[in-house]
Amino acid sequence: MKLFIKLIRDIRHSIGQFVAFVLVIAVGAFFYAGLVTYSDNLSAYSEDYFKKHNLSDLTVYYDQISKNDVAGLGKIEGIKKIEGRYTFDATHAFGSGKASLNIHSIPVQNDINTPTIIEGKLPTKKNEIILDSHYAAAHQIDVGDQILIGMDERNITFTVSGLAENVEYVKKNDIQDHKNDGFAYMAEETIPEIAGGFFYNETMIDAKEGYNIDSLGKSIEEQSKQKQLAYVSQVSKERTFSYSKINETIYNNKLMSKVIPFVLFVIEAIILFLAMSRMIDSQRKQVGIMKALGVKNRAIMLHYMGYPVLVSMIGSILGFVIANLVFVPFVTASSARSYSVPDITFSLSVYSVIPPMLFSSAFGILSCYVSGRAIIRENAAQAMRPKPPKSMKKLFIERVPGLWSRLPYSTKLILRNIGLNKQKALASSVGVVVSAVLLITAFGTQTALIKVADQIEEVHHYDLRVDYSMGTTADQMKLPTGMKNSYFLTTYPIEFIKDGQKENAALVVTEKENHLIHFFDEYGKRIPLEKHGVLVPKSYADKYDVVIGDTIQIQFTAPELEQKTAAMKVLHISTQYSNPSFYCTPEYIKSLGINESPTSLVVEAKSSEDIPGLRHFFEQDHRVDTIADKNDLKRSAEYILKQNSFIFIMFIISAVILSFGAIYTISSINMYERNRELATLKVLGYPKHKINRLIFSENFILTTFAVIVALPISLYVFELITSVLSSSHQQIPDQLHISVISVAIILAYVLTLLCNLLLRNKVAKINMIESLKSIE
Repeated sequence: MKLFIKLIRDIRHSIGQFVAFVLVIAVGAFFYAGLVTYSDNLSAYSEDYFKKHNLSDLTVYYDQISKNDVAGLGKIEGIKKIEGRYTFDATHAFGSGKASLNIHSIPVQNDINTPTIIEGKLPTKKNEIILDSHYAAAHQIDVGDQILIGMDERNITFTVSGLAENVEYVKKNDIQDHKNDGFAYMAEETIPEIAGGFFYNETMIDAKEGYNIDSLGKSIEEQSKQKQLAYVSQVSKERTFSYSKINETIYNNKLMSKVIPFVLFVIEAIILFLAMSRMIDSQRKQVGIMKALGVKNRAIMLHYMGYPVLVSMIGSILGFVIANLVFVPFVTASSARSYSVPDITFSLSVYSVIPPMLFSSAFGILSCYVSGRAIIRENAAQAMRPKPPKSMKKLFIERVPGLWSRLPYSTKLILRNIGLNKQKALASSVGVVVSAVLLITAFGTQTALIKVADQIEEVHHYDLRVDYSMGTTADQMKLPTGMKNSYFLTTYPIEFIKDGQKENAALVVTEKENHLIHFFDEYGKRIPLEKHGVLVPKSYADKYDVVIGDTIQIQFTAPELEQKTAAMKVLHISTQYSNPSFYCTPEYIKSLGINESPTSLVVEAKSSEDIPGLRHFFEQDHRVDTIADKNDLKRSAEYILKQNSFIFIMFIISAVILSFGAIYTISSINMYERNRELATLKVLGYPKHKINRLIFSENFILTTFAVIVALPISLYVFELITSVLSSSHQQIPDQLHISVISVAIILAYVLTLLCNLLLRNKVAKINMIESLKSIE
C-alpha cells in the first residue's frame, strides 16, 4: 500500500510527464480502435449485405431475349437462379438541368439484386416505379409524386410507389453525385410501353456455390450463340464499378488499420522504453532506501512496473473514448457520403482497447525490467550512493587551437555536459528523432493526398467528356459545331499478366495527337503517347517490376474479343495517381489485330460560352450515356480530399501530440537528473534566465542533431508507408517536397520551444538545499 502511495506521489510530483505519457498511449489507441472498427464493420456489413440481397454473380446483356429463352439458359450447369429484366437509360429534367436515370424492370418474383425499401412499396402496376432514395432526397421527390422521364425523344409519366436502395448500386459514380445520377425499378407491365413488346435485354445470374464464373460465362455465351440469341456481352460482379470500388476501399482500409497503428505503437514503445529507463536510473537512491527498509526486490520491481501499466490503462481507455466520440461519427458520415449502404452502423468493440493496452504495458514492463535489474542487484548501501563521477576527456572542439577559449562560459557548460553524458544525450535524441520522423511523414502523407487530387485537373484538359451507351459506333456519333478539338477514346477491360499472376486493368485507346489528356513521368515531366507501344501506369510497373523496353502480356476480357491475348512493348511509365489505365494509339491496337470501336469522346470548346450549347447538344442524343465537364473533375478532386483528409489530419495532430510528449518527457527527465548541477549554479548566483537559457540551448542542440539524423530516416519511412498504402489500382506520390520537410522541422523546433517554456517553473522550483545535500 505504501508503495502505491509512493507511485501516486511520483505521479503528482511529475504530473506533466504523466499526462504526456497518457497522451502518447491515447494516440495509438485512438487510431487502432477507430481504423480497426471502420475496416471490420464495413467488411462484415458489405459481405452480409451482398449475401442478403443476393448480388448477381454475372450479368449477361442481349439486344433482346424472351422469357422462355431466359428459362432455357437457367438449365445450364452452374446456374442456381436466373432472372431476366429490361434495362434502359432515361433522363429526368429538373429546373435548368437534366439528370441521368438507369431504369430496370423488376420481376414479380425477385430473388437477385433485391432492393431495400426505405419508404413505400414495390411497383405492382403499369407506370409505377421505386426510385433511388438518395436521388429522391436530392430532388425533393416523395412517395406518390409523379415524375416525367424522357427516352428516345418521348416522355413517359411514372408514379413513385416507393423509395429504395439496391445492392447493385452501393456506389453509383466516383463522387456519389446523387443530383445528376440515379436509378429506378419499374413493374414488368411497363416493358411493352417502353420497348414496343415484352422481352428482356439483361439476365442476372446467381451461380452455384464455388462454381467458376469464367467457365459459366463461356457456357452461357456458347449456348446463346448456338440458339442464335442476340448476345452482346457479359460482366461479372468483380468487374462492376460498385462492387470493385467498395472492395478497393475495404482493402485500403485494412492496410491502413494495420500500418498506421503499428507505426504509432512502435513510436510509443520507443518513447516509453527510453523514458522509463531514464526514470528508474534517476531514482536509484530511492531504490536503495526501499531495500534498506526491507522491501523485497520483486516488490520494488513491480512498483516501478505499475507506472507504465497505469499509464497504458488510462491512455488506452482515453483513446478508446475519444475514438468513440470523434472517429465513429466521422466514419458514419463518411460512409453515408461514399456509399449507399442502408442501416450501416459503426460501433467500437470493447475488445479493441485491449491490444494497445497490452502492447504499451509490455514495453513499459520490459523497459522497467531491463533498467531496474542492475540496480536491484546492488545492496542498499551501494544503491543509495550516487554513481561515481565519470572521467572527462577533452572534447574534439577543445583540441582546436584558439577556439575553446573564445567560447562563452554557458556554451562550454552545454558542450561539456553533452560530452560527459553521451549515452543520455543519444537516448534523448532518439526520442526526438522518432518525433521528427513522424512529423515529416504525417505532413508528407497529407501533401501526397493533395497532390493526388490536384493531378486530376493536371491530366484532364478537356471541357466535356461524353460516354456513349454500349453498342454505339463512331459513325453513329453526332458531333456539333462550336468544338475547337475533339478526340475519341476506346476503353477495353483487360487482364495484365506477369509470371502467372493476373490483375484486372483498363486499356484506353486514343489518338497520338490528343492533347486534352496529359501524361507525366515520376518527375512530373510530360511524356508523349506514341504509335508503336503502350504507356504503362507506374502503379503496375512498380508492383510487377516492369521497365521501359519490356514486353508485357495482356488479355482482353470483353466477350466479343474472345479472350484474345497480346504482347505489347512498354514505351513509357506514366504516373497516374487515381484510376490508372494503360494507354496506346489506334494504329498500335490495329497492329494487334483488333478493330477499334470508340466508346467516349473528349471535347475542347472554342470558348467557355460554347460549353452550355455543346452540353445541351449531347444531352439530346439518346445514344449518350453520361456527360462530364470541368466542374465534375473539380468535384472529384474535392471529394478525394474530403473523404481522406480527416484521417491524415488526425494523423498530423497525433504526430504533434507524440512529438510533444516525447520532447517534454525527455526534457523533464534531463532536468530531474541535473537537479544538483542546476542548484549549484543557482547557489553560485547564476541568474535564473541564464540557467533557463542553458537548458533550452542544450535542448535545441539535441533537436538540431535529431533533425539531421531524422531526414534520411524520414525519406525511407515515408517511401515505405506510401508503398504499403499503394496498390496497382492506386498510386500514392512517394516524393517528399522540401517545403513539407521545412514545415515539419519548424514545427519540431516550435514544440521544443513550447516544452522549454512549460519547464521554466521546474527550474524555479528547484530546492537548492535538498539538491545539494543529497550527495552526503
